Amino acid sequence: MYFTGRKTWVAAALLSLSVLAGCSTSSTQPAPVEDRGATAVTTPRVDPATLPGAENAGKPGYYTVRPGDTLMKIATEVNKPWRDIARWNNLDNPNVIEVGQVLRVVGPAGTAVAEAPRPPAAPATTAPRATAPAATQTTPAAAAAAPAAAAAAPTAGADDVDFIWPASGPTIAGFDEAKNKGLGIGGKAGDPVLAAADGRVVYAGAGLRGYGNLIILKHNNTFLTAYAHNQTLLVKEDQNVKKGQKIAEMGSTDADRVKLHFEIRRAGKPVDPARYLPAR
Repeated sequence: MYFTGRKTWVAAALLSLSVLAGCSTSSTQPAPVEDRGATAVTTPRVDPATLPGAENAGKPGYYTVRPGDTLMKIATEVNKPWRDIARWNNLDNPNVIEVGQVLRVVGPAGTAVAEAPRPPAAPATTAPRATAPAATQTTPAAAAAAPAAAAAAPTAGADDVDFIWPASGPTIAGFDEAKNKGLGIGGKAGDPVLAAADGRVVYAGAGLRGYGNLIILKHNNTFLTAYAHNQTLLVKEDQNVKKGQKIAEMGSTDADRVKLHFEIRRAGKPVDPARYLPAR
């Protein structure tokens, strides 16, 4: 459940949006974002080997454009802002990319260095060294527990998000990985649509067929949420929002009834929102 002009970042999430899924309960409804984005790819007019970036094909951090791709779809798949990808590749017109073209989808070396200190690797490795002389004093069980605790630290859920329900209406459509990559939440026109968690607006518009007025929020490097079929959008791209903030009003744009189609994407892949939302 992920266009034209500057809004090509979504075709998802997030946002993978990564880069969304069909928004209704029927299998005849729109396909996922990654399959339904407006095509901005042109048919290759020349040998792909002569296209920009061809020498980087297959290298880590690079993406080879496929038929049906848009910059927004690619950005969603790799969970990066489309504007950054456009800047890294000096794209004058983000709508013009060609099948076979190779795009940089990971920031330059300077960006990678800035992010490098984030993992808590040093404390995890130095702690065992400091206690090494006393290791012979501990029991085998205690010795085994120490590395297990250290290994758990990097996977403690630093990127986990405490989501809330984005609308108060009943669930009218459940998650289906093949047909409906999110939840349908009922309501009436004008009902508030809330940000499910703190985040930044990475897309706000109606450029994605089948989703009407759509908002995508990026919460961190792991999670995106999407809110479709809105009647009115109350936020703009690059705006920071707080959990529980009203970001839209429920509507029926590109839908057969008033409803909110809500998605959660983890690392660009759709997941069942019911697993992450609190019980009602």
